[in-house]
Formats: sequence, C-alpha cells, structure tokens
Amino acid sequence: MSSILSVRGLCKTYHKGPNRIEVLNGIDLELETGTTTALIGVSGAGKSTLMHILGALDRPTSGEVFFQGEDIFKKSDRELAAFRNKRIGFVFQFHHLLPEFTALENVMMPALIARMPRKEATENAQALLSDVGLLQRMQHRPGELSGGEQQRVAIARALITQPAILLADEPTGNLDSASAAEVLNLLARVHEEGRTIVMVTHSSEVAQRASRILRFADGLLVGDETLALR
Repeated sequence: MSSILSVRGLCKTYHKGPNRIEVLNGIDLELETGTTTALIGVSGAGKSTLMHILGALDRPTSGEVFFQGEDIFKKSDRELAAFRNKRIGFVFQFHHLLPEFTALENVMMPALIARMPRKEATENAQALLSDVGLLQRMQHRPGELSGGEQQRVAIARALITQPAILLADEPTGNLDSASAAEVLNLLARVHEEGRTIVMVTHSSEVAQRASRILRFADGLLVGDETLALR
C-alpha cells in the first residue's frame, strides 16, 4: 500500500511571553492510502496541532511533510491555499457552515472557490447531499438543521472537490449519541469508497472504528496500534 502522507522530524513551538511551548517534538509518521487513522490523547497532547499541519492550515517550526511524495511546505502561502482547497477535505467539531447560505450553497462553496463551473458545482453538491440523506433539506439554512444534519452537510462540503484525504477533528464531539452514530456511519461509507481518513477524537469508542490508532502525549507519538481491517 502506498503512503499518502509522510512526516519527518516534525516540531511545532509556540512562544508565549518568555515561555517556549513545545507542542510537537520530533514526530515521524507514515500514513497509508485508503486507511482510517485515529489520533488520540488528552487535551494539549498535540494531536489537533498535528492535524492542522497535515492539512497545511499551519506551518511546522521544523521538519517536513510529504503529500504523495511532495514536500508541501516548500509551497508559497498562495500555493498552499490552492493545495488545501483541492486535495484536503476538512470536518471540524463545530461545522463552520456559513449561516446566511443554504445547505446547497455551503456545499458548493469550495468548488466555486476552485473555479468549478456553477452548473457542475450545483449538480455535484446536490449529488453529495443526496448521498448524505439531505437532498430534501438542501434549501434550508444551517439554523434550520439539527446538529447531526449540519455535520452531514459539512462532510458533503468536505468532499465536493474530491479530496485525496479527509481530516476530521472531533467530528462527533458536539453531537448526541444518535447523531454521532449517523456521522460515524457516514464516515465509514466514505472510507469504503476509498477515501483516506485521519480523525482526532477523545472517544475510545470512536477510535475503535479506525484501522489504526496513534496515541499522543506531551507532543510525542507514544503509541501506534494497528487494528483488524475495517
């Protein structure tokens, strides 16, 4: 199986006044194409920081990240923005849908930013909303949708540009148990279609849905467990 992401000597340091905070301290990691990986650890362990760097939302202090063999942080900020838009799908704990736009318009947004023709973007967004069971709700704004429905819209939005990898940061952390189950089942379907998924979670139950669990503590990778294929 080929590697989709390779991390070498990754460090991230923040300075807060006179204090130097080492959030990531020399991470080496290989993520294979078509797998589902859960990042777990207590708050402050560095997993969300790692997620943001893997998704090119933040640059490391030192170290390298290779996406399908390409060193992404050799790109300019403008090139990184285009890379994120086309190659990475993001799902966060808080859906970050734009409240003034409908579900359909929210899903279309990344495609329009990528300069996909509006007709094609509309058709693709409608197909994705149908896939997540929300075609009948596509003209509703986020405030008119339940928490689970909002997160399903966010997943559809993350998939509109057909990204190579989906990064999900606590995707069920703000949902009730029934809505969380719906979102996890949807992510499982996305994985079955061949998508690579990396997911930050505090939940051991959610982590067990992955094929690999990486445990972080104090900015270090301290555990790496491969589970039965799923």
